[in-house]
Amino acid sequence: MEKKSYYLTTAIAYSSAIPHIGNVYEVILADAVCRFKRALGYDVRFQTGTDEHGQKIENKAKDNELTPQVYADTISNEIRRIYELVDVKFDKFIRTTDEDHVTAVQAIFKKLYDQGDIYLGKYEGWYSVMEESYILEKDIVDGKGPAGDVPIWTSEDAYFFKMSKYQNRLIKHIEENPDFISPESRKNEMIQNFLKEPLPDLSVSRTSFKWGVPVTFDENHVIYVWIDALMNYITGLGYYPDREPTELFKTYWPADVHLIGKDILRFHTIYWPIILMALGVELPKQIFGHPWVLVDKSKMSKSVGNVMYTDNLVKFFGVDVIRYYVLHEIPYASDGNITYELIIERNNSDLANTIGNLVNRTIGMVNKYREGIVKKVIMDEPFEYNLKEKAVKTLPRMIDLMDQFRVADALEEIVVLARAANKYIDLAAPWALFKDAKKQNELDYVLYQLLETIRYVGILLKPFIPQTSTRILKQIGVSDDSFESLDTFGIYPEQTLGKGEVLFERYDTNKKLEEIIKDLNE
Repeated sequence: MEKKSYYLTTAIAYSSAIPHIGNVYEVILADAVCRFKRALGYDVRFQTGTDEHGQKIENKAKDNELTPQVYADTISNEIRRIYELVDVKFDKFIRTTDEDHVTAVQAIFKKLYDQGDIYLGKYEGWYSVMEESYILEKDIVDGKGPAGDVPIWTSEDAYFFKMSKYQNRLIKHIEENPDFISPESRKNEMIQNFLKEPLPDLSVSRTSFKWGVPVTFDENHVIYVWIDALMNYITGLGYYPDREPTELFKTYWPADVHLIGKDILRFHTIYWPIILMALGVELPKQIFGHPWVLVDKSKMSKSVGNVMYTDNLVKFFGVDVIRYYVLHEIPYASDGNITYELIIERNNSDLANTIGNLVNRTIGMVNKYREGIVKKVIMDEPFEYNLKEKAVKTLPRMIDLMDQFRVADALEEIVVLARAANKYIDLAAPWALFKDAKKQNELDYVLYQLLETIRYVGILLKPFIPQTSTRILKQIGVSDDSFESLDTFGIYPEQTLGKGEVLFERYDTNKKLEEIIKDLNE
């Protein structure tokens, strides 16, 4: 049977600076979704990458006495390293300086020009270098734009894309495809704020800087970000206008989801689909605008000095604690919050006290009461608490939640199962069963139920915290980590277990915070 394809993309990171944890959250989220889909048997393609053109990069390169390409190479390589550091497994890492992307973008621009969707005009207006975009007069407060920089009055020749030509068609598409923009609140925002009024034509070229994809038929212009960066989702599949589609394109397009931050929703839900319509390319199935990660309820900002970087977080807590935190604590539709205190709290409660404790306690009891030997004993449940029922219902619930991108809720289902197993230990009281000669069968049954439940927990954690999943399964001697193996409760084999190892350190909050502050100040 042929596998069903699934194509997910993230926004491509802008290569002007090292990303903070708020930026990296998106690829961790995407990675968890893709790993989950793979575990369900999908043929998954996960694409991410870097956006490497523009005035900001040209300026940064100049400040660092580097060519823009060398500067972009340096930052792009760092971004890729950070993604790999947090266990993100992508299938394609695209760069907008890739030669095949550049030539495809030039051909797309020319096609749109030739068919009359792009025309040469003049642009006058306020320009924000920080945002790499023109801003409206009403958005300037006390001489500063929304990004906090002083906008520059700009007057230059520019090519424009006729947005209004496709506006009604886009509105119709949104109305006929209720899941095209999600969550619902984001869709309403786009309709109310942008599509109620006629769309202004979009500036798609620049002459004030050189670091960009050159327009082939006008050497004074470089192609602006809307045609350059947005195209990566199709050029990464080998798309080239007026050529036969590649096998990759035929297999994976339209994308199942573009996973992006809510701040770039307008570009992905208005500009991008309209450009695709002009190219005669099918629209993606869904655009999901995820919320932000706030530091102590404030947006991360270098000028405020509240930026949390991934390298530091991994050094302080390890990869899986950070993956767990951002996946579990960032809600579906509202902004999430991150502080060192909150990470410590979540580590201690969910990872050390619930999951780690369950695994350690159970292996400890098998060693203490049975010298490590696990017997498979099946009997009618002696307690009014059925772990089997809880375990087998967990994956179906998670599938439903993951389909809605409610990743935090799906992950919580696993923690709920681990809590249930800890409660089962308290109810069954294996230490009391061990002392009763008539209840040895019952003790074997209880230990087996617990190990089988831990098998479920270990396998289900794999898309979210893969290193921990591997360590759990290794400790309980399970080699099959497939979701298919969760169809049946009771297949855990009789075996002899070794000693358990601690999965998560339980932190003393004050002591840990002192260590972190000392390290950051060194």
